[in-house]
Amino acid sequence: MGLFDLFKAGDKGSRAKATPAAKWAERIDKRAQNYDRQEAITALSQMATADAVEVLLRRFSFHIDPSITDQEEKEVAFQGVIAAGKDCVPAVVDFCGTCIKKGEPITWLLKILHELLEDDEYHDELIDLLGHFDTEYARNVEPKVQVIQALEEVVSPDVREAVAPFLEDVNETVRFHAVQTTFAQNEPACIPGLIKLLEAEESVRVKNKVAEGLLFRAWVIPPELREPAAASLRDASGYHIGGDGKIVKQRGDWH
Repeated sequence: MGLFDLFKAGDKGSRAKATPAAKWAERIDKRAQNYDRQEAITALSQMATADAVEVLLRRFSFHIDPSITDQEEKEVAFQGVIAAGKDCVPAVVDFCGTCIKKGEPITWLLKILHELLEDDEYHDELIDLLGHFDTEYARNVEPKVQVIQALEEVVSPDVREAVAPFLEDVNETVRFHAVQTTFAQNEPACIPGLIKLLEAEESVRVKNKVAEGLLFRAWVIPPELREPAAASLRDASGYHIGGDGKIVKQRGDWH
């Protein structure tokens, strides 16, 4: 039985078993009055317990206006979760999975994991979370993009391999960020995958991002890939392949 169920339970026995955190559960809701919700967030944050964390996490699943109030409430909830320590990580990871299924944002949840975990542990959790997604159509790609963006700050061969399938995602925004995270790995082994993307890509924005990254790093495109790469870059913004296999850009196209 979850905390919300405990809170709602009407019989005396259930109420006796309710945790101190459970009585605040109904107030962590978008429809609650601001004062009531803020009182609940403050009380739960001060508890710094696993039960309190389970309720506090709900605050990260919705947005309220004005934005400054939303930010302030989430910051207090964030500090409350952090105060509970590393033992709350499984609850945070589970809630990430729930939000991913619903297409809800997970930026704050990733921030919590980054704060509580060592770098290698955080890296592993991000890779695991990316495994929740496929490359097919999704109504809301925001959580997928957020995980891929978070991986941009992690340099590892595992990241390059995990992100590679998303270079072929059906969503243009996902492909764009997958390109960005791929380049952040600074590994020339990703060149074939990027050229394959160029061949199939219709978005000029994504093509320019690939060309820009190849230019910046001065990577040499293998001879067997230069012809398809050159053909794919014809509608990019002034990029082409030089005789040495590196991307160049016409001087007049620099901004």
